[in-house]
Amino acid sequence: MTIEDLCQRMAALGNPSRMEIYRLLVRAGRPGLSVASVQERVGIPASTLSHHLRRLVEVGLVLQERTGTTLLCSADFAVMEATFALFAAECCADEPETSRCDTSSGKCC
Repeated sequence: MTIEDLCQRMAALGNPSRMEIYRLLVRAGRPGLSVASVQERVGIPASTLSHHLRRLVEVGLVLQERTGTTLLCSADFAVMEATFALFAAECCADEPETSRCDTSSGKCC
């Protein structure tokens, strides 16, 4: 993943509506949600939701799959993990060896 990819993803999540949509899809898990369910839960107009979903798809955070007449949306968990793992992997990397965090325990600083 490039720094530009990371910046694009973070910029997409910097919008409160997109963050709410993404969080909803992350919470829904692998099955995801239909666009209609997302719209019902976030309460925004269909055209606005479409705009936000398109941006999340463009940066790779959200996958869409058509099943009949239903468009299902789900978080791409591999992309999510890669995006945020970059921060964990670099945590305290410039500190002296003796004071570095033990990221293997999931705890830092």
